[in-house]
Amino acid sequence: MSVSNGDAPLSLKLLTVNAHKGFTFFNRKFILPELRDAVRAVGPDLVFLQEVLGAHEGHAARFEGWPATSQYEFLADSIWSDFAYGRNAVYPQGDHGNAVLSKFPIVHYENLDVSVDGHEKRGMLHCVIAPPGRAQVHAICVHLGLQEAHRQRQINLLCARIEQEIPRGDPVLVAGDFNDWRLRSHTRLSDCAGLEEVFVRTQGVAARTFPARWPLLRLDRIYVRNTRRFRPLALATRPWTHLSDHAPLAAEVEL
Repeated sequence: MSVSNGDAPLSLKLLTVNAHKGFTFFNRKFILPELRDAVRAVGPDLVFLQEVLGAHEGHAARFEGWPATSQYEFLADSIWSDFAYGRNAVYPQGDHGNAVLSKFPIVHYENLDVSVDGHEKRGMLHCVIAPPGRAQVHAICVHLGLQEAHRQRQINLLCARIEQEIPRGDPVLVAGDFNDWRLRSHTRLSDCAGLEEVFVRTQGVAARTFPARWPLLRLDRIYVRNTRRFRPLALATRPWTHLSDHAPLAAEVEL
């Protein structure tokens, strides 16, 4: 779905990546500084992060170079002036969740707990972003469950959020780890929320992202609504193959 108005087009580069709490596959090595360098090299305007640590006392004492701030603040540094964090899981030594880094002001954000009782903690972080001189943009960072029934409930909650809280003409960007290896979310999100997945729409199929070194499963997504146009962006294999268990996705969206 696309829209047209009298304003000059605004191009946004998006990146979504499961940060894997700053560790390599199987947690063998702490690589958050390398991850920050890789994100910077892509040069995105908006970064959608999943599994990012807000705090962890044990890791802070154990690993050399552990940042004095939260992981999302460390990643944002001086490049992304605004950021929002949605804490999903809390445990004795710390917490982790989703985060959005933005080069434009985040004027409001809300974290929705979409966990299913007794199972893994999951969330959707909804940010309202205000590029100068432009209409508001809604950016939603998601991390859905591992079980099909849980994902379907969470997709329904996402649809309800978009329907009830977002004006129909506003641009919507939804990205993250959908864990949708059965590829069942596309039709539902198109029908209930008018969302188009960037890779599916342009290449016919969702991108393979897991495991990062030999991607087989199509778990990560970038969905859009009310944009002029969009296109996926190719990312180099290195250094991403050793920075997380998921390969990142990038896209350029014109509003």
